[in-house]
Order: sequence, then structure tokens, then C-alpha cells
Amino acid sequence: MARNKYDIDETLQSEFNIKHLKRLGSYIRPHRKDMILTICLMLVSSALGMLTPRILMTIIDDYIPSKNIRSIVLISLGLLLIYLTNFVILRIKITTTATLGQSIIHEIRTDIFTHLQELPFSYYDDRPHGKIQVRVVNYVNSLSDLLSNGIVNTITDLCSLFFIVGFMLSINVKLTFVCLIGIPLLMLLIFVIKRKQRVAWQILSNKSSNLNAYIAESINGIRVTQSFVREQENIKIFNHLSGSYSSAWMRAVCYNFMLWPAIDNISTWTTCAVYVLGIDWLSGNKFGVTTGALIALSGYISQFWAPINTLASFYNSLLTAMSYLERIFETIDEPVLVKDRPGAVAMPPIKGDVQFKDVCFSYEDGIPVLNHVSFHTKPGETFAIVGPTGAGKSTIISLISRFYNLNSGEILIDGIDINSVTIKSLRKQMGVMLQDSFIFSGTIMDNIRYGNRTASKEDVIQAAKTVCAHDFIMNLENGYDTEVNERGSRLSAGERQLISFARALLADPKILILDEATSSIDTETEILLQKGLAKLLAGRTSFIIAHRLSTIKNADCILYVDNGEIKEMGTHTTLMQTPGYYHSLYMSQYDFLS
Repeated sequence: MARNKYDIDETLQSEFNIKHLKRLGSYIRPHRKDMILTICLMLVSSALGMLTPRILMTIIDDYIPSKNIRSIVLISLGLLLIYLTNFVILRIKITTTATLGQSIIHEIRTDIFTHLQELPFSYYDDRPHGKIQVRVVNYVNSLSDLLSNGIVNTITDLCSLFFIVGFMLSINVKLTFVCLIGIPLLMLLIFVIKRKQRVAWQILSNKSSNLNAYIAESINGIRVTQSFVREQENIKIFNHLSGSYSSAWMRAVCYNFMLWPAIDNISTWTTCAVYVLGIDWLSGNKFGVTTGALIALSGYISQFWAPINTLASFYNSLLTAMSYLERIFETIDEPVLVKDRPGAVAMPPIKGDVQFKDVCFSYEDGIPVLNHVSFHTKPGETFAIVGPTGAGKSTIISLISRFYNLNSGEILIDGIDINSVTIKSLRKQMGVMLQDSFIFSGTIMDNIRYGNRTASKEDVIQAAKTVCAHDFIMNLENGYDTEVNERGSRLSAGERQLISFARALLADPKILILDEATSSIDTETEILLQKGLAKLLAGRTSFIIAHRLSTIKNADCILYVDNGEIKEMGTHTTLMQTPGYYHSLYMSQYDFLS
């Protein structure tokens, strides 16, 4: 069902999309005042720096021959002041652009993470989580240099180029055109490699995504890996993915490194041409070339090609950023399939009447999971759902919380179609404990309070006592303040389930959903837990999935689900009176245990 795996590349964008740059501009726009101020300061710095060759020309051609020492000293002090001013401006520029760049990165990362919170389960079902994570962290970080320095430097250098050419033309027009003759060669090179360069960076982003996806999967499955002695096989897979990334990186940077040597060579050739022609004209006293003019022009030539090099670096950074922007905006634009309808209202306080009316559902087109499922629970009733693996049991309870959209049919709560109410108001009145007892990094107290942040310490302790978690928690080194790792690796599977149980109960739900809530709990604890559950379930509508049929014998109704259909429905006593699906399932467990 996964849209792609760690060894499957994502689709490449065929064309350069200027809309991505415009969209990036929307993040830059709120900071335009700081950016404009920085650009203005850099232009001042650039203009001051360009005065140096012209001043040197004046000193060489005028003041040295006339031995005007006083003017030379004053101009030298002026040059020192220019250098100090440029130092201060550079310091301000570095601080401002770094702050500006990180602010924009923070805003982009916030937008992508916020959107991820709204995406439905189906989005995460379809993708390796490592490929999602790399977009939030690595891809956004890759924009840092572009946003912190690239844009400001590019605008400044473009303006500087016009200033430099202006100064050069004021000194000698013919030698200026000799310098500019290398520009068409550079433009031809950029035109030839631009598409290959962009595709190379797209491929690199894919290989990076694949590598991160496998690393995330390997870390999450390290216990299984070591249990089955799969380390060497995993290292081979990692080396293959890392090798693919390395090869893609080499191809991408090869295209990048074609530009600056080309610029360096063109700069050297044109500089040599200027010197050869300039010295020839100087010796023949042609075209008004003086020693000072030639030295000044040589200074401006080096300044002319420096911003060209910067612009080439910006071009490379832009192509790199585009490959990442495509993935970032692709994630932000991912449609939220499960969302509030226009005009959705808040769900009134739930009483607990739940009705499925001819519900059909599938995760993928053409592969039905539920076929015309219908049943009706009254407030306070406990419905148990049993059946073989893959029958559709977990899907039924996921649809009650509207984690997915229906293909057809209706789900009504208290006679209200759940599609007509806001998702938040619906889920806030439910307590859900899924098969994966996820524990977050933090304290035991924080984990239990996760679904009800306003709960007092006494409420947390009472919930833990109800589900028989209090005793083992108090045996930990710091009790409820004990820090646990991500996914609760310090705790046993049963302890994680008890904490998740307490979390669901503390939410004080009107509808309680338990998916294999006691699967990892020992028999003795389960017996004690049943007593607490009996009190909790009283007056609440509850849906319980359980493979241990002994835990649901007292349910008001038991649904036997197979192949996406309800095969049987009734109480334990009623279903046991007639040989059928439930009877066979119960007797097989009884025979197994006996």
C-alpha cells in the first residue's frame, strides 16, 4: 500500500517551476525592511570599495609625479576610513542576514509541521516516516545559505556590476569591452548545463530521502534486527543506499564545479588580454591609456569577476534549493482529505448513541475493507468486535473517530452525521487506545496527562489506580516523575499498555474505544483491571476489540467481523447457543487453553 519505500525514488519534477520562487518570496516579504536596509548598506560598502582603484589611479597619475605628499597622506587616511566603514557594514550584514534567514526557515518549518499535524492517517500509511522527516529537517535547513546570504549578495552584486562597468567605461571604453567579451562564453556554458544540473540535484534529494527513510526504519526496528541477527544484511542495504547517495552527490557537484573554473579561466583570459592590449597601447600612447588607468582597470577587472562568481554560486544554490523547495511545498500542499466540511458545527455533548448505516470503506481503490456494515449501539452499551486478523475490526473503530473518510454510507452519533461536525469537537469527547501503545519522551505524569492537560495530579493517580498501573509506577525510581524514553523503551509492553489505558481514561470520554487494550497484560493484572473497567464502562458507550474472548463475555453485544462484513451479532450467551463463527472461535480458544 506504500506509495514509495526506502528503495523507490520519488517522482522528479519535469520543469523548473517559477511559482516555487514566488511562493518563497511570500515568506521573505514580511522581512523586506530588514533586507532592503541590508542591501542599501551593502551597496554603500560596495560603492566605497569601488573608489579605491580610482583613487589609486589619481595618486599614480597625478600626486606621485607632482610629489604632493600632503594629498597622498589625506587620501590614505580616507582609504583607512573606507576600510573601517566597510568592516562595520559587513558586521551588521552578517548579523542581520543570519537572523533573517533563520526566521524564514523557522516559518517554513512551522508551516510544514503544522500541516503534518492535520494530514490524515492515510498519508502516513503511504510513506516511510524517514522520508517525511527529511523534508521537515534536512530540506528546510538546505535553504539556509540561500536565504541568509544568497539573495542579499546577489542583489548587491548585480548592482555592483553596473557600478563597476560604469567606472571602467569612465576610464577606458575599449579595454572595458575587452573585459566584457568573456560574458557570452559564460552564458553559453550555463545554458548547456542548466537542465542536467537541476535534474542532478533532484536525484540527489531522492537519494537523501531514501537513505533517511532506511535509517529511521532501522533505528525503530533495531530490536528485531538484533534478535534475528540481521545486522550484516542491513549494513549491505545501507551501504548500497549510501553509495547511491554518494554517486548522486558527485554528479551534482561536478556540474556545480564546472562554473567557477570556467569563470576563473575566462577572468584570467580577459585580464591577460587587457594587460597585453593595454601595455601595447600604453607604449604607443594610443587611446589615452595611462599607467594609472591600466592599474585601475586591472583592479576593477578583479572586482568585476568576483560578483560574477558570486552570481554563479547563487545560481548553483538556487538550483539546489529548487530541488528541496519542490518537496517542501509538495508536503505543504498535500490535501487534507479528512477535514471539516464547510459549515461544520461543534458536536454537542455526546450521549453515546452510535449507528453505522450501510458503511463501505477501502484504503485503496478497488480493494474493499468494509462492505455494507450496519449496527446500532445505545448510550452506555459495550460493543465487542471480534474476528480474524485483517477482517476490518480496527477499521471500524478508526471510522468512529473519523480518521478516514467513508466511501459510502453514514456514521451517526446521537443521530448526527459525524461528517457534519468539526473533527476537534468530535474527538475531544472520545477516548481512544489503539494497538500501538505509543509512549512519548517525558515523565509518566506527562504521558498520562497527554489527552487532558488540565487534569490534576490526583486525577492522574486515580486513573492509574483504576487501570492497575499505580503500583508499578510507584516502584520506579521517581514514581510519576520518572523520565521515559521515546516509545517507552524502558517499560515492558504491558506497562506501556497500562499507561496508555490511563491516558484514555483520564480524558473522561463519552465514547471509549479500546483496540487490544489488554493484549500485553498478564492474566493476574487483567483480572484486577476488569474490576476497574467495570466501573469505568458504566454509563459510557464502549467499543472493544479483543482476541482474548474471556475479556468481552459481559459485553452487551458482540460483533463477529470477517471479510469486511458482520457475520454474527449478539450477546455471548446468545451466540454460544448456536454453532457459528463466534462459537467456533470461542471453543478453539477454550480447547487451546485447556
